[in-house]
Amino acid sequence: MNTPDILEGGKYFDDRGSLLFNNNFDASEVKRIYFIENKDLSFIRGWTGHQIEQRWFSAVHGSFTIRLAKLDSLNNLDKNVEIVEFELNSLQFNVLHAPRGFATTIQATQNDSKLMVMADYLLGEIKDEYRFEINYFEKLK
Repeated sequence: MNTPDILEGGKYFDDRGSLLFNNNFDASEVKRIYFIENKDLSFIRGWTGHQIEQRWFSAVHGSFTIRLAKLDSLNNLDKNVEIVEFELNSLQFNVLHAPRGFATTIQATQNDSKLMVMADYLLGEIKDEYRFEINYFEKLK
């Protein structure tokens, strides 16, 4: 899939408690998992992009706003790049898929939030990280 999308999870309750699940997420491509905790609510982590790697994000505590911008070509970035925004929170086990060819920013929207990030390449397996100034895509418009 070439567009970012949310794989919706669910929650089950019974007399034993609750169970969060996501039966729509296929984790077979995941090779690496790590967690992000931003230093405060005003900090925006990013823009970090990948032409080859893809990422999946899920809030395990608190909530986050994640913005994505398409990287059509690093040599010829589109001046009218569309930025799409997603909200993730730990009350749902939703997973955001960021396909290859996108840059992201990550901002916590609740204190002490923790974001799980999954990638389809091991650390150092390929060289595919592109960083941009935080207002880079806003400058293009």
